[in-house]
Amino acid sequence: MSPDPDPRDPRDPRQELDGTDRSRRLRTVPLQQPQAPAVPRDRARGALLGLAVGDALGAPAENMKPSQIRERWGRIEGFVSDDPAGTDDTEYAIFSGLLLAEHGSALTVGHVESAWHEWIADRDEGPFRGAGFSERGTLENLRRGLAAPISAQHRHAWSDGLAMRAAPFGVFAAGRPAEAARLVSIDGTVSHDGEGIYGGQAVAAGVAAAMVGHNPDAVVQAALSVVPEDSWTARSLHRAVSAARRARRDPRATQLSVERTVRSATVIGGYPWTDLAPEAVGLAFGAFVAARGELAEAVPMAVNMGRDADTTAAVAGALSGALRGEGAIPAEWAKAIGPVRGSCLPSMAGMHILDVADRLTPPPDDHEGAAA
Repeated sequence: MSPDPDPRDPRDPRQELDGTDRSRRLRTVPLQQPQAPAVPRDRARGALLGLAVGDALGAPAENMKPSQIRERWGRIEGFVSDDPAGTDDTEYAIFSGLLLAEHGSALTVGHVESAWHEWIADRDEGPFRGAGFSERGTLENLRRGLAAPISAQHRHAWSDGLAMRAAPFGVFAAGRPAEAARLVSIDGTVSHDGEGIYGGQAVAAGVAAAMVGHNPDAVVQAALSVVPEDSWTARSLHRAVSAARRARRDPRATQLSVERTVRSATVIGGYPWTDLAPEAVGLAFGAFVAARGELAEAVPMAVNMGRDADTTAAVAGALSGALRGEGAIPAEWAKAIGPVRGSCLPSMAGMHILDVADRLTPPPDDHEGAAA
């Protein structure tokens, strides 16, 4: 039999400092862990409205060089058209968001492929305007009877077409970057491969982290955590974000100098395609970090760097909107966003991006409503 513990032994965990035997005291019932607070719908609306704002602001500058933007507009600080409209970025985000709202975490490649057929490929939509090469290639394969993942075997599987529609997955999986990345890769299997998938995963994970956080650096870490370290996407993200941090620390920095620094660290000189996923995602995160997550600064920065400006600005807007909420979007920008016109996807005509945000997030409960 082992000896009784010394009643004054300080190593005995049952002893208080005053020598009281804890084992003889009534134990209190441990408090239950509080339930995680519901993700504010404000963040969801900020993310998806930010995407639509960035898309519409960047559309006129798509495929342009910064010098061409300056020559034509000086600097784009707001809408340069009296009738601004989004492009395929917003319409495909609505498409993917509706699909996700229907199936949630049970989403399968079969669901995605069926939706592509039902809402796009099997319809007589007329001229397929405004869509990227990855979407065109996917539809051609689907119409030929090819199924996923073979439907993604086309020349542009590395495009930013998945990244542009990835934000809804981050909204749905708020606070769960890995789940957001898993779900967006299921969506992307129909249309993308390799770096195209990685780009979508980085955006979805970044939005998921931004939905529940306040620190832009944590958003970047979440994005990097879901893509291979040796991927082009990860290297591009590292270069862009490092350049943004370096540039913003320069006391002599200007908007133009920051944009030039981020762009030169990210853009592949002489590459003919502007919709390369690693490049577009890098530019978007670079603008997001350089602006410290402030949407009103991040979106114009992405726009004025040119290249695939509608997508880079849409991603920067989604990240910033998720981080700061709907209130961070300038009122005149938010007011200009109406239901999509179906110029790319006629089946989405009349849908508003905020309808999707509301479908992806639970309504506030009675207590939250009363507190508001």
